Amino acid sequence: MVLCTVSGEKDNIITLAMCHMFSFRPPLVGIGVNPKRYSHELLKASKDFALNIPDRNLLKATEICGLKSGRRVDKFQAAGLTKEKAEKISAPLLAECPVNIECVKVNEVDAGDHTWFIGEIVAARKNEHYDPKDSILYWGKYRVIGELLG
Repeated sequence: MVLCTVSGEKDNIITLAMCHMFSFRPPLVGIGVNPKRYSHELLKASKDFALNIPDRNLLKATEICGLKSGRRVDKFQAAGLTKEKAEKISAPLLAECPVNIECVKVNEVDAGDHTWFIGEIVAARKNEHYDPKDSILYWGKYRVIGELLG
C-alpha cells in the first residue's frame, strides 16, 4: 500500500494497492493507476512522483486519500497530511509517512484497465523508528503483516 503524491495543476495524493518492483538495476518501481482517476491525468503530465509508505497510524488518512477525489477535495487538508519538499523531484513527500521514495518517470505501459507508471528511484529515506511490520497492506481489506486491521 502506498500513498502516491504527484504535482500538477494542484498537488494530489492517491492511495494505491498496485505497486511493484520492476528492476533492481536500475531501481525501477511501477504503480498501476486506473485512467478514470484524477491522479492518472496528473501522472501522464508529470515527470516524477513520490511513493509514501503509510503505517498503521495512518490508516484513516490512507482511507480518506483512497475514497475522496482530488478533483473536488484537497486531500492533504482532508487527511491531515503535511507536504514536504523532496530532495530530487518536484512532487511533494508526506512528512507523516515513515518511508518516502522519490521516482522519476521513465515509462508508461497501458495494461488493460490500468496504466503502469514506471519510475526510477532517485532518492529514498526512512524514519529511524520505522518497523516494516507496521506497514499497511491491502488485499480486499487493510492489513499489516500477519494481522487484519478492519
